[in-house]
Amino acid sequence: MAQKGTFDLAHDLRFDIVDFEQMTDADWVSFPAAGTHWPEGFALPRLVVNSDYLVSTCCLKTHGSGGVFTMSLKLSVGLTPKTIRRPMHQSPDMRRMIAELNTGYRPQLIVLDGVSAFTDGGPSRGELKAGNVIIASDDRVAVDAVGVAMLKSLGANEAIMGRRIFEQEQIARAVELNLGAKRPDAIEIVTSDAESGAVADKLRTILAQG
Repeated sequence: MAQKGTFDLAHDLRFDIVDFEQMTDADWVSFPAAGTHWPEGFALPRLVVNSDYLVSTCCLKTHGSGGVFTMSLKLSVGLTPKTIRRPMHQSPDMRRMIAELNTGYRPQLIVLDGVSAFTDGGPSRGELKAGNVIIASDDRVAVDAVGVAMLKSLGANEAIMGRRIFEQEQIARAVELNLGAKRPDAIEIVTSDAESGAVADKLRTILAQG
């Protein structure tokens, strides 16, 4: 954050930065285990759970540590206490658990940066390709579905290419939890120019395959 000038920006624009690792127990909201794959439930920051308006920013990446991909749904892992992340990453239900975290809060806007994308490896290093897209929505499932379609269009690893989009466990579980679009034809891709429209047409074709 220092290298990117975030602290200077906060000073100039007069906004606060909150370090979740420094928060007290009272700053967290606990969610029960019932109905989830979390054996002891999970916790999210009260600041996020009670927020009137949330903007969620994520990237277009494969995830080499079991998540398969890391976009808007998996961004929620960064909201959890570090103590529960290791057991999650070791669980065979990891991808379902990721989706379940999203029941605790709802962003009003999601912006996914797909200018560059990891198509293998990730989240911090891997095979990098130019995606040249920005995807924005208020629907986390739609963002991730279109994001996976974009990875397919770029040519990604077998975990992406070898499974239908709505059969990816993160997305399938999110659909079960009514977190967003339930099927490919429920997603509308809106563009503003011919070049973007051509990309959108390709993504619609990939989405239509499931």
